[in-house]
Amino acid sequence: MRELNTIAVVGASLAGLRAVQALHREGFTGAVTLIGGERHLPYNRPPLSKSMLRGDDEITLPGAEELGEHWLKGRHAVSLDAGDKRLTLDDGSEVRYDGLVIATGARPRRLADHPRGVHTLRTVEDSLALRAELAAGPARVVVIGGGFIGGEVASTVRALGLPVTLVDSSPYPMLGALGEDASRWLAGHHRDHGVDLVGGVRVTGFESDGRVTGVRLDDGRTLPADLVIAGMGVEPNTGWLEGSGLELGDGVLCDENLFAVGAADVVAAGDVARWPHSLYGGALVRVEHWSNANDQGTAAALNLLAGPANAKPFDDLPSFATHVHGARVQTAGLPHLADESRLVAGSPDEGRFALAFAKDGVLVGAVAVNSPKDLIRVKRAVAAGGSLESLV
Repeated sequence: MRELNTIAVVGASLAGLRAVQALHREGFTGAVTLIGGERHLPYNRPPLSKSMLRGDDEITLPGAEELGEHWLKGRHAVSLDAGDKRLTLDDGSEVRYDGLVIATGARPRRLADHPRGVHTLRTVEDSLALRAELAAGPARVVVIGGGFIGGEVASTVRALGLPVTLVDSSPYPMLGALGEDASRWLAGHHRDHGVDLVGGVRVTGFESDGRVTGVRLDDGRTLPADLVIAGMGVEPNTGWLEGSGLELGDGVLCDENLFAVGAADVVAAGDVARWPHSLYGGALVRVEHWSNANDQGTAAALNLLAGPANAKPFDDLPSFATHVHGARVQTAGLPHLADESRLVAGSPDEGRFALAFAKDGVLVGAVAVNSPKDLIRVKRAVAAGGSLESLV
């Protein structure tokens, strides 16, 4: 462990919490200052689009109570001087550090005009506000974006007995993440559960009379709406790092050990980190899922303590899971890189299957629906650099 006296962690969600916990477990005896914009204990975000909308408020992350007194709740870092090792907060105060963990996550993408009745979903407050509106029983709910947030919200809305229209720019929801076979199945699964699916169109804006009344599409149609949930993806929270001396580009650019490029005392983790992944030939990746933030927060903190010379590359295989209308959908690796896919278990007609994805004959990803054991099998083969033939 190298000599560090003060470590600042910016971002008090999952990756930030795991970083602080890792520092404590490793016996770091210096001062740890956690800076977080929210006043809640760190909490799980996946339930915000599922169980919390149905009334379950138990979302606090285990271990959040261990954060101690050096936690600046409700404070945002507004600038960083990496050369001077100095953070400036939104109240004008400054925090000095010897080592820094950046875990500021991401924010939802928004259209220019968001009238009342249009919601994004990222925080506890977002989920509670949406829950209150759903409890009023809106007649026309529109979800924009068929990704994992949009799909989960649409599933929850149907479970509450409300009608919902799901709009996605791709012909089938999650096409990029799942590939055509699985996304085509997912489209049918949504329809089988009463979702009105509108694919292959983009949302251009909203109609409103002070509150949203419609969703405008780029094919000239307007969908009537009393309530809209915009799940159009996220953008990394890096605006506060402009002029900091760090390299930015769809996140904080890092080396394979999660050190910010050119900075031996700054690491990044979670949705905000973009780093070269050794399993994919050093391709730069940024992963926005729970498991990545969970593991990367720990890895980044340990590498910060170890120093660049003794750090370990972060090469965990990206993975995520979601539940849509009772079905469990899982991915591993980066299926979107593939030039070939193959069904390796089950059948979409049965609602239980697994797909393997390869590029130039080498496995790069896996997708499974209601087939967790097959997902594990293919995931291991991907991590080992196997081929499609190795799965036969």
